Amino acid sequence: MNETSVQNEKFLWMTTSPVEGLICRLAIPTITVMLISAMYNMADTFFVSFLGTSATAAVGIVFPLMAVIQAVGFMFGNGSGNYISRELGAQRYDNASKMAATGFVSALIAGGCISLIGNIFIDPLTLALGASHSILPHARDYMRFILLGAPFMASSLMLNNLLRYQGSAFYGMIGMVSGALVNMGLDPLFIFVLNLGTGGASLATMLSQTVSFSLLLLGCTKSGNVRIRPRDFSPGIALYREIVRGGFPSLCRQGLASVASIFVNQRAVLYGDAAVAALSIVHRLTIVSQSALVGFGQGFQPVCGFNYGARRYDRVRRAFWFCNKAAGLPLLILALGGFIFAPRIIGIFQLDDKRVMEIGIFSLRLHCWIFPFMGWFTLSNMMMQTIGRAFRASLLAVSRQGLFLLPLLFFLEPALGLFGIQLTQPCADAAAVLLSLPLCIPVLREMKQAEESQEPPE
Repeated sequence: MNETSVQNEKFLWMTTSPVEGLICRLAIPTITVMLISAMYNMADTFFVSFLGTSATAAVGIVFPLMAVIQAVGFMFGNGSGNYISRELGAQRYDNASKMAATGFVSALIAGGCISLIGNIFIDPLTLALGASHSILPHARDYMRFILLGAPFMASSLMLNNLLRYQGSAFYGMIGMVSGALVNMGLDPLFIFVLNLGTGGASLATMLSQTVSFSLLLLGCTKSGNVRIRPRDFSPGIALYREIVRGGFPSLCRQGLASVASIFVNQRAVLYGDAAVAALSIVHRLTIVSQSALVGFGQGFQPVCGFNYGARRYDRVRRAFWFCNKAAGLPLLILALGGFIFAPRIIGIFQLDDKRVMEIGIFSLRLHCWIFPFMGWFTLSNMMMQTIGRAFRASLLAVSRQGLFLLPLLFFLEPALGLFGIQLTQPCADAAAVLLSLPLCIPVLREMKQAEESQEPPE
């Protein structure tokens, strides 16, 4: 069976199978990828915490840099993937191949630029990210290998998104999970056995990204997936416009997460290394708790993209409402569990520092209040990004960290001190959920009207 025949079969599968079972099937590997990826990011924090509060804080200091690298990977991955899923839904396979090659090469080049510039200015960059003099040596060591691995990290995220938008999340899961397992195995070896300290944790991360990169690239050659062919690399305004259109919300979301983390670190360091360490731990914990939701949404996105491209708007709406209903109860359970067991959860990382415990427990409980409502926000953003509603998706993407968190931080911290910093993210999340209502509901109504009239939504 040739490549086109396999792609035609995939088209029929994505546009005719019951959406509930289809989403669940696609979501299992994406949820696994997100959970494992979040856990291996948390592994760095866990193992480094044995080196002391300043070392733990260093991981939080470098997080904004990792967020920038991830922003680049997600922009090219989501921008290319959104376009490719719609083109596959419309059965325009040549366009999909050109986009795949262009997005991949562009992500690799962008990651290389970050690596080069970051290593040249590593000390000023570390200080700009909010490191104190006691945190600086640990942060520099941790940052060095993260920068060296930037091309592989950015392109791995691009390839993973490329695969899942084609309904091949299983191959993405193999690549990402393999890298995560390598990272978790190498962390204790490099940190404790070879005595490499925080640098050992980042070296493990770099090597794990290289493993993921290799396996993901191999996955693009399987099961009728769009292949990455050098001859298809077609840099041009038209393709980059589509990448920006579909990927700009991800760039905004991840980029602003980086900016927000920098400002939070800069304000938190005024209250000591314990404040930076505690907020870093809570931030990583919230990423773990949200990872399953994001993974579930990623199972929804290829279904959304294929069926929107095929003008099956009834299936898009049905899939969206199914995902919201299915996510509601698990989110509530996670929020209650996080609130009740906050002391035990934070205690895993810092049993010997009471100040870290106090700040971390209270911050985690504040986050739990808004967590049950984040399903609607996340799925709304993903749907509008996938169907090409760039303005609405971008507005939502910038809302949490840009429109709301940064202004709240500059208002609440001077007024309430550390308590104000702890309040900013939960308050920003609540405001973002409210904003998503008037942005998403009209789009759903337009699709319903288009379904009835057989005309594309505006």
